[in-house]
Amino acid sequence: MTNPPTILVFDSGLGGLTVLREVVAARPDAHFAYVADDAFFPYGHHSEDEIIARVVPLMGELIRTHDPDIVVIACNTASTLVLSHLRATYSVPFVGTVPAIKPACAQSRTRRVSVLGTKGTVKREYTKALIRDFAQGCEVTLVGSPELASLAEAELSGASVSDGDILAELAPCFVGEDATSRTDTVVLACTHYPLLLDRLKRLAPWPVDWIDPAPAIARRVSDLLGPRIGGIAQAGAEMIFTSNRVHGLSATLTPFFGGRALA
Repeated sequence: MTNPPTILVFDSGLGGLTVLREVVAARPDAHFAYVADDAFFPYGHHSEDEIIARVVPLMGELIRTHDPDIVVIACNTASTLVLSHLRATYSVPFVGTVPAIKPACAQSRTRRVSVLGTKGTVKREYTKALIRDFAQGCEVTLVGSPELASLAEAELSGASVSDGDILAELAPCFVGEDATSRTDTVVLACTHYPLLLDRLKRLAPWPVDWIDPAPAIARRVSDLLGPRIGGIAQAGAEMIFTSNRVHGLSATLTPFFGGRALA
């Protein structure tokens, strides 16, 4: 019998769980290893050179340990900086996460789109190039949030996060007053942010479409792996923190792994 494929999902912290959830749903036949580089979290507090120097050799260690069939970089910051280096260094296929500017601008009716990301992601040339190539006449507002990723991690870990703290990060996305010309689409350009999606929707000054790239990433992963080889894999799943801390979050994390027990 053919062994189930192994999918390694990598993020700076717990935000990539929002991508993992979609990939697990698309490929229940696979074994999953989720790696949170919490020893270096948050990436936004480090320089571009520091992140590259950190992630490229770390990925080599993870590939040797887990022998994945495919690696998902479930982090916008790491993808925009490191993906080209990883593909040049390792032969395993990589799927990255980049701001979903193209689909957001394609569907916007008011032609006003906001990109909510980390401060590093929104200032990166990669993001600006996506706007130049795919804005399709839309006015795109870049919003660099200094704290929202950390707030998402805190809430998932059971800490209390105030509406005011979230709204302070969110408010700059909402531009304009008239319903025909104000922001109608917000790109979630950090995989942590969908962890707070219910609260983002509730706190938004007016309804908008929220663009989460996770379903598209899952489809891409499944296409690259090819047809499923069976039903739900019996191999379970692994959760690894680079700090080697014991997460103590099994009940919280299990739904992201499709109900599997974590090794």
